[in-house]
Amino acid sequence: MTIRNPVEWAWHNFSLSGFNPRAYYRTQDELSDPVPQIRKIGISDLADAVAKGVRDFAESRTDVLFIGIIYPLAGLVLAQLVIGNDMLPLIFPLISGFALLGPVAAAGLYEMSRRREQGLEPNWTDSFQVMARPSFGALLVLAVITICGFFVWLATAWGIYSLTMGPESSASLTSFISDVFTTTRGWALIVVGCGVGFVFALAVLATSVFAFPLLLDRKVSLVTAVGTSVRAFRLNLVPMLIWGFFVALSLLIGAIPLLLGLIIVVPVLGHSTWHLYRKVLA
Repeated sequence: MTIRNPVEWAWHNFSLSGFNPRAYYRTQDELSDPVPQIRKIGISDLADAVAKGVRDFAESRTDVLFIGIIYPLAGLVLAQLVIGNDMLPLIFPLISGFALLGPVAAAGLYEMSRRREQGLEPNWTDSFQVMARPSFGALLVLAVITICGFFVWLATAWGIYSLTMGPESSASLTSFISDVFTTTRGWALIVVGCGVGFVFALAVLATSVFAFPLLLDRKVSLVTAVGTSVRAFRLNLVPMLIWGFFVALSLLIGAIPLLLGLIIVVPVLGHSTWHLYRKVLA
């Protein structure tokens, strides 16, 4: 048995993904799958999707834990950078903004659920198979747009803080929390920040909740995927608003113990979103 260095090991698993550079520039004729039919769903469908997501997590928890642990680790690193650079006002926008990155982080989990549907026994290396999907180029572009939206949200949150609380950050976390919850300016920050954050979250949810799994599942263009996601969101407005609240609440609960709960929450939500996609788009 040969022990390989980390770079060699990573490249080996990357090569197993079947990555093809042509995935970046598929022609329109190659992305010609029919647009899926949109179904209406109810609250019971949301519950069933979550139940199936929990089942997928339970059946391959060691593999999805490996994927899920990356998400909170990245959050902890970013939080440390924020605290270390006296940017305390960005802590909450950073944590809440992680919901915007959820569809990107869950792409590999969608692939694992898709393979399980086919009767296969996926492991974490199969998450790299997303790079072999025909619409990977469009999926990559959507991921970049989503990540840019995350940074736009952070910049917007900092601007809101500067307008409501002043350009200078608090001396400590304790004083910052006190200023936010015991002053008029602090409550203005909460109201405006939550309102703007809701708009960001709603936009990302509508445009990406079904677009990511659709791009992974079928040969469609980015415009088709995003347009279909928006139409499906509008047709199922109430259930999808409830779903968005559930996702946000789950991420918040998972973030409380130093983001460690996200190791479980992120994989469950990822698998659940795939099953929700299957219910909405035929």
